Amino acid sequence: MKIGVISDTHGMLRQSALEALQGVDLIVHAGDVGLQRVLADLEEVAPVAAVRGNVDWPDKVGQLPLTRIVQAETALLYILHDRQSLDLDPPVAGFSAVISGHSHHPGIEWKDGVLFLNPGSAGPRRFSLPISLAILEVSGQTLVPRLVELDTV
Repeated sequence: MKIGVISDTHGMLRQSALEALQGVDLIVHAGDVGLQRVLADLEEVAPVAAVRGNVDWPDKVGQLPLTRIVQAETALLYILHDRQSLDLDPPVAGFSAVISGHSHHPGIEWKDGVLFLNPGSAGPRRFSLPISLAILEVSGQTLVPRLVELDTV
């Protein structure tokens, strides 16, 4: 299973993001969507599982949940916007990965056998941080993440 992971679009969906997501089976949006149109455009590529970010207002993106659990093959993924608000112990809860956004800093970290994945921001550039998303390949319980820096032209 191939999952596209995107976050912090803030109402902006780049053509390079849509191109990078071609061929995925599922798209996870880790919040700060910005506009319902972003989710609709992503849905044209693959089904979307999205959570609400700190700047996602219901009148702009609908009623998104704060957290979401996604089953990917036999792996359980926990999705939330801000990793700092994580209020559970992922290995004890049986999660294979925690996917978050918010910081705009892309990152891949393994801790106690759990993947912590932040795709970075695919929306407007913040400071000198890269514009990016992630691809997560799932095969059973095996997770292989990679970050994809996007063309900003």
